Amino acid sequence: MRRMNIFATAVTLVLYAGIATAHTGAGVSGGFFSGFTHPIMGWDHVVAMVAVGLWGAFLGNPAIWILPVVFPLVMAFGGALGVMGVPIPAVETGIALSAIVLGAMVAFAIRPPIWAAAVIVGTFAIFHGHAHGTELPSAANPLAYSLGFVIATGLLHLSGIAFGVLARWPAGKAAVQAGGGVIALVGVAFLTGIV
Repeated sequence: MRRMNIFATAVTLVLYAGIATAHTGAGVSGGFFSGFTHPIMGWDHVVAMVAVGLWGAFLGNPAIWILPVVFPLVMAFGGALGVMGVPIPAVETGIALSAIVLGAMVAFAIRPPIWAAAVIVGTFAIFHGHAHGTELPSAANPLAYSLGFVIATGLLHLSGIAFGVLARWPAGKAAVQAGGGVIALVGVAFLTGIV
């Protein structure tokens, strides 16, 4: 009976916590949760963030860590531009192109110098950051929202890295390149409005 009471209490608390966090604009937790889920719920961002980690892993050291660090740093700059209302033309096109270009880099095994790869990744990060800076919910805590967004972005990069590590083996390399091709095709679908 004691275990049943503990279980019932735990279930009640879990359900109550779910109700409490349903108010996305309320305080720090609402801002963080909104920021964390935002990149995960948008496939255009998911494929680009995964592609950054995938390309970094495909290129190996030091790109495996440099590219996933460059992206959120420059993304924060783009986000600040969006919050300040500084216009950047063709943001949605830039986001779609990020998936196409980054996916193609992996699919065709393109290995530029690390500085060039960082410039490519950083350029696309500005578009992603700007889009989210302009979409920042006014009711959410901007700092908590940004923190959640950056953490989710990092996790998406890590998932790309985890898959990209397979490139160390011949069969894995083919799978990683195929994954890059799929990402590029998804980018084309976004660019043409199919999705």
